[in-house]
Amino acid sequence: MNSEQTSRRGFLVRSAAVVTSIAVAPRFAAAASAAPAPAAPAGPGRSSTAAAGTLAVGDRTVNRLGFGAMRITGDGIWGEPRDHGEALAVLRRAIELGTNFIDTADAYGPYVSELLIREALHPYPADLVIATKGGLVRPSMPEWVSDGRPAHLREACEASLKRLDVEQITLYQFHRPDPHVPFEDSVGELAKLQREGKIRHIGLSNVDTRQLAAARALVKVVSVQNRYNVADRDSDEVLAVCERDGIAFLPWAPLAEREQGAALDPRVAALAAIAGERRIDMAQAALAWLLARSPVMLPIPGTSRVAHLEDNVAAGAIHLSEEEMKRVG
Repeated sequence: MNSEQTSRRGFLVRSAAVVTSIAVAPRFAAAASAAPAPAAPAGPGRSSTAAAGTLAVGDRTVNRLGFGAMRITGDGIWGEPRDHGEALAVLRRAIELGTNFIDTADAYGPYVSELLIREALHPYPADLVIATKGGLVRPSMPEWVSDGRPAHLREACEASLKRLDVEQITLYQFHRPDPHVPFEDSVGELAKLQREGKIRHIGLSNVDTRQLAAARALVKVVSVQNRYNVADRDSDEVLAVCERDGIAFLPWAPLAEREQGAALDPRVAALAAIAGERRIDMAQAALAWLLARSPVMLPIPGTSRVAHLEDNVAAGAIHLSEEEMKRVG
């Protein structure tokens, strides 16, 4: 696969758990006017995403632990899930546990993730925001190809509106800059869609500080979604800008032990030690570290299993101390 086809998704699909000694538990959409019956309580012994605190994303306030709806699709993020019923159950349980931010993309499946969200949750709860993305196409399972042409972004946005069955996408994210299309042209098309009322807020994904600044010269950017975890902090400078200016930062690939060479990273080892001391699993420790790392951090862990979802949500109630954060570095 050439560099053009390499993306976060290819990285995640190919990643195996590198640290075998560590146990791992493994658009924004406008609210519909008709909401379903109140969600069931989290239940005895179960946490709620509200324990992670809240964050403003544009003009919406969400709990600071969201759900990433990439892995509810089939293997390789391609096609239908192996267990359709479990995929729907995961989405519904996420709502019961207080999740009010779900991240998806037209490339997940492709299209399958958005359709499952509609099937499971429409009509949507009044406080639920569904963030989707456009700008990547899937010619085949292993391919994630950038397409930032204005015409494609318009077509992708309008198709997501139909699949999600909403009149406006509250947060539409440009999935990845296209090296063959001027970045400003891509962002400019999102600005047009915003003026037409088809999207409310604009977000970016997989960008550096220069691209973030270029986009902000054209539109108001309310979120950035980049790869970030305890072992991969290449986006520290982007995170610093987000923290300074109140832009939500959505980290993907949050589990550091899946990074190449993580077994030798002392920061991962330190976090694993803390997880052992607290008797929590490494996935929970990784999410707790992200939440403690910055007040604008909005983790979006994903899973295809209800039990794993509940474990992830429990991480929202785990608050690492200042001393523990210093140990990790």
